[in-house]
Amino acid sequence: MTEFMGLFSGNEASTVSTSVQLLLLLTVFSLAPAILILMTSFTRIIIVLSFVRTSLATQSMPPNQVLIGLALFLTFFIMAPTFSQVNDQALQPLFNEEITLDEAYEKASIPLKEFMSKHTRQKDLALFIDYAGMERPESIEDIPLTVLVPAFAISELKTAFQIGFMIFIPFLVIDMVVASVLMSMGMMMLPPVMISLPFKILLFVLVDGWYLIVKSLLQTF
Repeated sequence: MTEFMGLFSGNEASTVSTSVQLLLLLTVFSLAPAILILMTSFTRIIIVLSFVRTSLATQSMPPNQVLIGLALFLTFFIMAPTFSQVNDQALQPLFNEEITLDEAYEKASIPLKEFMSKHTRQKDLALFIDYAGMERPESIEDIPLTVLVPAFAISELKTAFQIGFMIFIPFLVIDMVVASVLMSMGMMMLPPVMISLPFKILLFVLVDGWYLIVKSLLQTF
């Protein structure tokens, strides 16, 4: 414990740099889940992928681990330019002791604010600004994260549900057709889902569904 406290009380530049890096690392680890879910494209991607599985009615296929893993890697791919700006503008200057921790926080928030503002509806942003009693910001940098993050989150939820609705339509048509055919044949005791499932999977495979879903998600960003 004494050695750990001594790490933060050292006067040498290398000791101070190590202390700052350790503090920053602990902070990132503690906030990583919230940052990943609410400040990146992860929310939209995982909701759309969940809608795909639900519309196919394949129960737990693909498994949650596969969907979350795919959503994570797509998020890293989409957010790579933003993360690169954060690293170049904030992390590297901080590690090189060119800027302070407060300046690094401000510089790191700017690329994230620019990304979130592009995908946030004005209506959602105005909701939180008006509720907080703030004046209308003149630039993106003037918008606090406490306002931008929830506005971005509900905008992402709306967009994800819109995409999910469009995904449901073709599979809903298949369910209705199968149910009508079974009823006309008098086979009312046979669950329509059991018959429509192979047709929905066949349709999804023939149109290369995963390619289309991922392509559509990438194009929305």
